[in-house]
Amino acid sequence: MPPVSRLFDFIVIGGGSGGLACARRAASYGAKVALVEGSGRLGGTCVNVGCVPKKVMFNGGSIMEAIEDATHYGINVEVRSFDWGALKASRDAYIKRLNGIYERNVAKDNVEYVDGMASFISNTEVKVNDAVLQASHILIASGGHPIIPKVDGAEHGIDSDGFFDLEVQPKRVAVVGSGYIGVEIAGIFKTLGSEVTVFTRTEHILRHHDSIIGDTMLAEMKRLGLKFEHNSNVHGIKKHDGAEFPLELSWSTEGKEASESYDCVLWAVGRAPNTRPLNLGAVPGVKLNNTGHIIADEYQNTSVSGIYSLGDVFGKSELTPVAIAAGRRLADRLFGGEQFADSKLDYVNIPTVIFGHPTAGTIGLTEEQAKSEHGADNIKIYQTRFTNMYNSLTPYKPPTAMKLIVAGPEEKVVGLHIIGRGCDEILQGFGVAIKMGATKKDFDNCVAIHPTSAEEIVTMR
Repeated sequence: MPPVSRLFDFIVIGGGSGGLACARRAASYGAKVALVEGSGRLGGTCVNVGCVPKKVMFNGGSIMEAIEDATHYGINVEVRSFDWGALKASRDAYIKRLNGIYERNVAKDNVEYVDGMASFISNTEVKVNDAVLQASHILIASGGHPIIPKVDGAEHGIDSDGFFDLEVQPKRVAVVGSGYIGVEIAGIFKTLGSEVTVFTRTEHILRHHDSIIGDTMLAEMKRLGLKFEHNSNVHGIKKHDGAEFPLELSWSTEGKEASESYDCVLWAVGRAPNTRPLNLGAVPGVKLNNTGHIIADEYQNTSVSGIYSLGDVFGKSELTPVAIAAGRRLADRLFGGEQFADSKLDYVNIPTVIFGHPTAGTIGLTEEQAKSEHGADNIKIYQTRFTNMYNSLTPYKPPTAMKLIVAGPEEKVVGLHIIGRGCDEILQGFGVAIKMGATKKDFDNCVAIHPTSAEEIVTMR
């Protein structure tokens, strides 16, 4: 029996943040929209195995830190126990509620949710289960997945998705990778009571961020008791059944071989786009770059007319709010009429936060990028380092560090990098100012709010 053919105005492949936002916005203009998602739950990486459950676990770790600090404020608090399983159960129930909210919103907005994997047949057709869906506009927003390195025994480790499946808290953890995912998960494990070692290929962490963030984060993580194996090259994992710590991780550092036993090894070595199930060979004009991401222009157009890509499969600024904003603008342009003919997302000056311990925020150019783009003689650096007043009564004095990068004679702000307590919340407002083209003089003219950490950004000299 031939597959059933169904006609739509718009097919969206991927029920993550970008796909959902784009589908719902398109439907609001009266477009007949199919949203295809094969995982069985809506929300994508962010809601299910990313930002949202990560922030729940981060909050748990932050509460444990606050309990430790309470003593120094004269508050006698006793921690009788920590129940990883109870936290996981509450977190999973919360995520399930969010999945249900997404499903109800999709139905309310008259978007047809198709549960299954999409495979291209042509540039206007995809096959899902026993049906062929047709549309003149197709968006690929299929997201990405964690990379597992090709080393012996890699399957005995887990990735960032597997972190959220852990039913029991591991006592000893190895985190392989020092990008933001590795740093965030390592911090969560440590603040909730695990022993943690981070393996990094260089002397540094968070190498794609400004040095003030990476260097400060590294020093503070070491103060918190996390161990680091720098300049390390991991070779593999051996599993020893019945041992207290059954996973033996082997590596080399500057030619010297070493191994250690853990009960959890977590790979945080990067992510790759979800393109393999799409059968893109059926649309030979769709081009990929050397990392496998689907190439698109500033309007999210791929090299094939009527096919678009955004979000993690597109690979530019892989952040949830970016995918949402790009998705809505694409729907506006395709279905919103003439007033949105030039609608697109501006990918310049996008703020982002690392939920490490401490938190960090960044927007704009790093110091090295600013020197390269504007010339070393045309930029100026303002920076400060201090102890947050919160820690005035604690014996340890974790730093707050801030760097403001300005360019040209008008001292236009082209980069802001901050790390320390509250920086995740501080950055949003300054992000607005920088997006509007603020100068150092504009910052100087803003009266400081005292006593806060944020006031330092408008009082730096």
